[in-house]
Amino acid sequence: MSKKAVILVSGGLDSTTVVAMAKSQGYDCYTLSFDYGQRHRSELVAAQRASELMTVYDHKVVKLDLGTIGGSALTDTAIDVPEEETSGIPVTYVPARNTVFLSIALGWAEVLGANDIFLGVNAVDYSGYPDCRPEYISAFESMANLATKAGVEGHRLSIHAPLIDMTKAQIVQSGLALGVDYSQTVSCYQANSEGQACGRCESCRLRKQGFDQAGVEDPTRYQNNA
Repeated sequence: MSKKAVILVSGGLDSTTVVAMAKSQGYDCYTLSFDYGQRHRSELVAAQRASELMTVYDHKVVKLDLGTIGGSALTDTAIDVPEEETSGIPVTYVPARNTVFLSIALGWAEVLGANDIFLGVNAVDYSGYPDCRPEYISAFESMANLATKAGVEGHRLSIHAPLIDMTKAQIVQSGLALGVDYSQTVSCYQANSEGQACGRCESCRLRKQGFDQAGVEDPTRYQNNA
């Protein structure tokens, strides 16, 4: 009997690696992206492309507009994306984003009869986001089993964050071993319409560092001024 998994995908390095991991574990993968009012659409193109390359069973894009509440450099063009290291929770944090995304993934999982949800959050090389911590994942999983028909009827739902304790270099190495083509992924907070990375934002710096420390060539497509 097949086992199904819903996987949150952004088109970036981490979430694409997670799809490869889930596939290697024998899951039928259903990928889920969000058009949530982010700065650029190139990540949605990359998520679609990654889903096609890895032949998932279905890829769904849900439209939200978190830009209407603002509060993040990723959804409010009046807030600049920082290009220097900052302390505390950075302005690229999108309020409650993972909670919103996981809640919708939970609904789709119930419809599909899937007991597993995967996402690519990371607590080692992460940017200080509170919804990327192990405690958060554990708390959401507990809530999921209290709040759903599936959970109440004994079909336990599990939230998987396989990258949570990995460095970016370890993630790169794991993905390459599974055949991930990272040249097709977009991680940049301010990529251009062609999906080329700025090379300066925090996401770009962490990604660059990961390839460097993994000892492999960085296949990222950068803008001319990066």
